[in-house]
Amino acid sequence: MLGIKILDKYVLGKFLLIFVGAFFICLFVFMMQFTWRYVDELIGKGLSLEILAQFFWYMGLTLVPQALPLAVLLAALITFGNMGESLELLAMKAAGVSLMRVMRPMAFFALFVTGVSFYFQNKTSPEAQVNLRTLLFSMKQQSPAVEIPEGVFYNGVPNINLYVEQKDARTGMLYQTIIYKTDQGFERAQIVLADSARLEMTADKMHLRLDLWSGEQFESLQSMGGAQMLQSQAQQPYDRETFQFKQLLIDFDSNFNLMDKELLSGMPQAKNMRQIEHCVDSMEHSMDSVGKQYYREMSQSYFRKADLSRNDSLALLKIRQGKQPAPDFDQLLQAASVSKVEAARHTALGSIQSLKSELEWKSMVVHDCDYNIRRHWVEWHQKMTLSLACLLFFFVGAPLGAIIRKGGLGMPTVISVIIFIFWYIINTSSMKLARDGSTNMLLGMWVSTVVIAPFGIFITYKANRDSVVFNTDAYLSLLRRLLGIRTKRHLFRKEVIIDDPRMDVLPTLIDGLRESCRAYNRQNHLLRLPGYVRVFFRYRPDHEVEAISERMEAIIEELGNSRDPKILGLLNEFPMLYTTAHTSPLHSPRANALAGLLLPLGLVLWFRIWRFRLRLYRDMRIIVRTCDRLDQVMAGTQADAEAEGSGVERELNEEAVKHRKLKRVVKVLLLLLILALVGHVVWNGWQRQRYKARSEQPAPPPSLHGSDARPAEPLRLK
Repeated sequence: MLGIKILDKYVLGKFLLIFVGAFFICLFVFMMQFTWRYVDELIGKGLSLEILAQFFWYMGLTLVPQALPLAVLLAALITFGNMGESLELLAMKAAGVSLMRVMRPMAFFALFVTGVSFYFQNKTSPEAQVNLRTLLFSMKQQSPAVEIPEGVFYNGVPNINLYVEQKDARTGMLYQTIIYKTDQGFERAQIVLADSARLEMTADKMHLRLDLWSGEQFESLQSMGGAQMLQSQAQQPYDRETFQFKQLLIDFDSNFNLMDKELLSGMPQAKNMRQIEHCVDSMEHSMDSVGKQYYREMSQSYFRKADLSRNDSLALLKIRQGKQPAPDFDQLLQAASVSKVEAARHTALGSIQSLKSELEWKSMVVHDCDYNIRRHWVEWHQKMTLSLACLLFFFVGAPLGAIIRKGGLGMPTVISVIIFIFWYIINTSSMKLARDGSTNMLLGMWVSTVVIAPFGIFITYKANRDSVVFNTDAYLSLLRRLLGIRTKRHLFRKEVIIDDPRMDVLPTLIDGLRESCRAYNRQNHLLRLPGYVRVFFRYRPDHEVEAISERMEAIIEELGNSRDPKILGLLNEFPMLYTTAHTSPLHSPRANALAGLLLPLGLVLWFRIWRFRLRLYRDMRIIVRTCDRLDQVMAGTQADAEAEGSGVERELNEEAVKHRKLKRVVKVLLLLLILALVGHVVWNGWQRQRYKARSEQPAPPPSLHGSDARPAEPLRLK
């Protein structure tokens, strides 16, 4: 019991150290991303260090719930990756400690982090959100700091455009200054020219004091539009003033004014779960009242029943019973005067337009209220999904680290970021769909949890069973089998040989293998193209090839104990046989039939089977020749074996030439088939384009004399 407690402390200590570092790194990354979104509101506003410190503090508090899941995922990956890389996990398993037992203390800590995240979002985060949004709105309204550039007009001061040709940063003097003032309106604009000037802030930071030396001021005296001036061709009167020194006082509030926090108290982010439920209940009650009021108004105005007299009711009853014909609307219109008809039409059109505007306004009010309710429910669900993500990410990161067995900040960081981005994309997309009303709220807010939870359970199960989920060799082997890529044999002389090969029995076994390969090639006609129906709809396993492969492997295993390097070299020439690839693409009859019905896929698999049949034919011949050479080597006739070997090599070369020619023919046929398909598609597209262009041409105008009339003869001039 004491050892297990020490193990828990050891594992938890390693995890906590990495978790703290990962948390602050993730928080820093999220804060930098948030800062870049609002960098325009921070730069050039002359904000004090106190305001900036408050901004970053509240920003960090609001981003803690997002940083915790990624920190748990990254810390779990690195911790178990380090222990797997240093073989600590292997030592624990060898001592009888399972992976789930190693994960148990960190799982309890992840559960504790989940509770802390939920409490943080429900208690601390709402107030931090209000303070942060208040600072952001106040920063947007803050006047920018005055930084006047040279050679361009500066409009950072309200109602003033200022041009400075040169300035002295040490003394603050401005030279060759042009000022365009519009504080009294554009029609009473003022233009001030000065040789030098100086701009300073007053002590209360509410005004700018502009001192001017050696200049002139021009002010318009009469308001006249541009069109009237062009028509009257009159000159604009103005007032000209020359001065040696002049001082202007400009309104410019540079103090940081914090807006009222109560204006943002209605945000969903500023409420805890109980407040959200209460607010949603109030809004739904208000919407019900508004809907009932709208229904009463519509019932009284547009859906009311007409008040009919007794005679009108009797007339309608006779019309329904067929005793009296119904009045013709067209006859009523013809009987009425034109002025009455036009007046009725205008009245109906005005009524419809008024009803349309009223309904659009009411629809907008209801839509806004419904959207606000969905925003509150999104925030309510998000408090739980973000908290639960901490626990789920632990059961994803810890097994992954135990499987990949790579520590440090390299591979674990890449994998954790990819997983988090995948989860974040699903969570954000589904959240927006739920907020806009495009999907169910429960489905939209919990789909990311539904996706990541089965993945975590699967990875935890595989890691606990020591499965090779991320074994690259297994996937490469599967890829080689799909593409038909074979590996060569690599037999070497053994250092210790216990049982020598039975040289009295092996010649008989080799003769039997050779005769079986020859008989198989004669009977099965492997060079022919296989039947499509037989391949996909009449699947039969080829037990004869399986028996040949077993005999060959038994001979190789027996002769593998030989000390003769020539025999070992000949054993490496035996091919690796695929015993099922030449019969059918799949082992299930239903899967074969389905693949055969899907014609494009069936054709590809059909040619693939033919390729494996050609390879099997060549492999059988190679086995026969290798068996002949083995007989000669085992019989001791090395000279004859070498002479025969040259002949065998010659035959193999001829066979390779034939095989290459056959491959070229197959490639040419496939190319012709592809070209024919492409030509067919292009021809059909061209025909459709011609038909479309012909159908879009305007039809010829009908003849004035009818369809049977002859064309008019041309006029003859005398």
